[in-house]
Amino acid sequence: MFGAGLVLWVLSAVVTYLTGNPNLIPTLVLLGSFLVPVTFVAWAFERRESGEITAELVFRTFIVGGVLGVLGASVLEAYLLHPSPWLYVGVGLIEEAVKLAALALLTRHLAVKSMRDGLILGAAVGFGFAAFESAGYALTALFTPQGLSLTDLVTTELLRGLLAPVGHGLWTAVLGGLLFAWSTRAHFVLTARLALAYLGVSLLHALWDSMSAISLYFTLLLTGQPWQYELLVRGLPAAPTGAQVGLYTTLTWVGQGLIGAIGVVWLLVLVARARRERRERRGTPPAWAYRVATSRHPVLPL
Repeated sequence: MFGAGLVLWVLSAVVTYLTGNPNLIPTLVLLGSFLVPVTFVAWAFERRESGEITAELVFRTFIVGGVLGVLGASVLEAYLLHPSPWLYVGVGLIEEAVKLAALALLTRHLAVKSMRDGLILGAAVGFGFAAFESAGYALTALFTPQGLSLTDLVTTELLRGLLAPVGHGLWTAVLGGLLFAWSTRAHFVLTARLALAYLGVSLLHALWDSMSAISLYFTLLLTGQPWQYELLVRGLPAAPTGAQVGLYTTLTWVGQGLIGAIGVVWLLVLVARARRERRERRGTPPAWAYRVATSRHPVLPL
């Protein structure tokens, strides 16, 4: 799926560039924005646990959940957020809340709720959010003061496609797994662990969004020039110079890499726990029992 989609996206970019046909731009935007999210959701769907996680449900959580998340975040951010040092914290809290609410709304009637299925459906909502958000960023990048820029559109889609696996889909998967872990058929159970996870995921989200500003701050702290400090004192933006771009870019990528690694480790811990719970429900004996049963000599577990 990914290989075929990537070939189609490259062909769309080449033909659009050669012909200058603006009618191909929606094809390029949609393919580039949805390729990675759809691939990951399809991969997760193959690892579902219960028969209630159908293709229709995953499709609905991806499309409807993603759109509801984007719309809800746009409305709340427009009315609740204002320029301040805490802006990105507010963005993280709002976007993670609306994605979690969309997941709960679309899966409230599931008869069986397990952590593994929560991880899958949470990822579907998160990747749907990421796909529609990326489409918006790509379309915005197309319009520049110099006119339409196909290069900026393609660059934006490449960058967001590379970062998509450790962004919205990952964060909402973590919340979905914890939301389903203690929930029942009748209702969802909101626990202190889920609340702490929501705050933690929102903090990762805020750090991710603000990493550009954080990297610029450390770049100027280490290699800043007097005129750059003067701009900051006046409240004006200070962009890195040509000599500082390398350090600024390195700090940005290292910071985002650390944030992504934290999210991946967090998800792997939940996946391991989900596997352990499934073995317990199926009554799988521990590993030492298998060794005792297959050993030629009697072995007693310590």
